[in-house]
Amino acid sequence: MTKIPRSLLVTVSVLILLSIGLLFLVQNTRNKENHENKTVAVKNNTPITNVQNVEKEKNVLQINSLSMGQTIKNQLRNDPSVFLIKHNEKTESHYIKKEVNVAFKTLPSTKELERMAQEINGTIIKKQNSTIVFRSNTLSTKELIEYFNSQAMVEFAEPNYLYLQNQIGLPNDLLYREQYQWNLSAIQAEAGWDITKGDEHIIIAVIDTGVDLDHPDLRRRITNGYNVLLNNNFPDDDNGHGTHVAGIIASETNNHEGVAGITWYNKIMPIKAMGAEGHGTTFDIAKGIFWAVDHGADIINMSLGNYQHSSLLKGAIDYAYSKNVVLIAAAGNENTMQPSFPAAFPNVLSVAAVSYTGQRAPFSNYGDYIDVAAPGVQIPSTYFNQQYAALSGTSMASPHVAGLAGLLLSVNPNLTNQEVIDIIKNSTYDLGIPGTDHEFGSGLINVKNGLEDAQSKRQ
Repeated sequence: MTKIPRSLLVTVSVLILLSIGLLFLVQNTRNKENHENKTVAVKNNTPITNVQNVEKEKNVLQINSLSMGQTIKNQLRNDPSVFLIKHNEKTESHYIKKEVNVAFKTLPSTKELERMAQEINGTIIKKQNSTIVFRSNTLSTKELIEYFNSQAMVEFAEPNYLYLQNQIGLPNDLLYREQYQWNLSAIQAEAGWDITKGDEHIIIAVIDTGVDLDHPDLRRRITNGYNVLLNNNFPDDDNGHGTHVAGIIASETNNHEGVAGITWYNKIMPIKAMGAEGHGTTFDIAKGIFWAVDHGADIINMSLGNYQHSSLLKGAIDYAYSKNVVLIAAAGNENTMQPSFPAAFPNVLSVAAVSYTGQRAPFSNYGDYIDVAAPGVQIPSTYFNQQYAALSGTSMASPHVAGLAGLLLSVNPNLTNQEVIDIIKNSTYDLGIPGTDHEFGSGLINVKNGLEDAQSKRQ
């Protein structure tokens, strides 16, 4: 038997000791990161249901966002102050009973407004320019609409609809490195970053439940925002949905933690128009759009929807479009062809969801109003209370497109909003049947192709 040299034994022993030491060092580092991140649980007093940790070391919460959406609908169905409109077996809309949005041709005098409030046995709830929300103590919404439409000074009167969230080198960010973010490679984001990583002067407004203003992955990415509900400048998130949407767009990238955003530098303008329950009214969402446009938003993301056409909301959309703002909205989560608004408005880019298999997500709406598709299944992002979560829904698909729009304007700020929309639609990867179809629209968005197109138009 050959004798093993003493020097070789010493070398092997040293290597074994080093390997063991390295193993303990890595484990301790992970434990330290987990302790510092403060993202291990959802507090018991939050209104979110169906939450569990995917894996403690990953600090990612897995949330059944589709179930959450169903919970919101169940709550509204049982709310005596909310009227339910049943479109078909899958889709429904809601509005607040005994309330009406009234758009006047010119703003009436205080005396005239007091007269109308007295005649309906009600009060004025909210005002925005010449649009006023009235609430009656005795008249139904239908009776209110008939009353106001009989007034010569009224342009239109309609219900105050409720809109629900449609929730369902390379970066060194923790969850990106560990391949949780399949969505970024699917849309060629990494290749696109070789062209631009964004521009802080291009502002993306998120009309939603607000944003966690203290989140470590977002606090340096936020510009001044607005809380429509409280009429102040503190749009903090008490639901989680808005923070998740914002993180998909612009979570701080290359900072060794959390997730990577589609844009590294574009700023988020948080607009809180929906409350902790996950829904908001026509009036508040329209007011949020007006505020965002008037305060410099270049792009507006709306991960929300309702199946009723609203003239008030359309007016806000048309105003934003006339100011050269790019408007993007989620298509809805009922697996139906029923058009959802604001996604179905002509001036809005409507986004369906795809899964990591390249197929339409089983919950995603479809139809002739779909413009493009983007990843929307198990998308990791930021979450309120300084946490991270993986959510599904067209709410998650829409901000991918908003982030792409931000990159396009970053590489070529002279593009019009319609040119941005056309580039996004014309640079897609075709899915489904050849050409435009009802499931994917023009196809899956492609960041690299889009940016190359925008760059060529600059020359």
